[in-house]
Amino acid sequence: MAFDPATLTYNSAGLIPAIAQDHATGEVLMLAWMNADAVARTLETRRVTYWSRSRQSFWIKGETSGHVQELVEMKVDCDRDAILVTVKQTGPACHTGARSCFFTSVAEVAVP
Repeated sequence: MAFDPATLTYNSAGLIPAIAQDHATGEVLMLAWMNADAVARTLETRRVTYWSRSRQSFWIKGETSGHVQELVEMKVDCDRDAILVTVKQTGPACHTGARSCFFTSVAEVAVP
């Protein structure tokens, strides 16, 4: 039986957060958003497809940069309101050229 993206819990804009993780290293690469059609396209094509909130259009990771994300596995969390995609990442995942979007460390702030 095929997975039905309609069984997921989307926010009021019809989106669900999708975390991309390197399948080989476990490194968290990025966070983006998907709608039901992006989930379906990702499962069908095995090329990770997101929904661009700023452009209001589909965004196939790597379609312009060549930094493709090939889907290895898709998982949903226990509440079905977040997606984890494990991927084979070609090149950097971040638009800045960094391997991961999570390269900025935040120092702890003392609580008074």
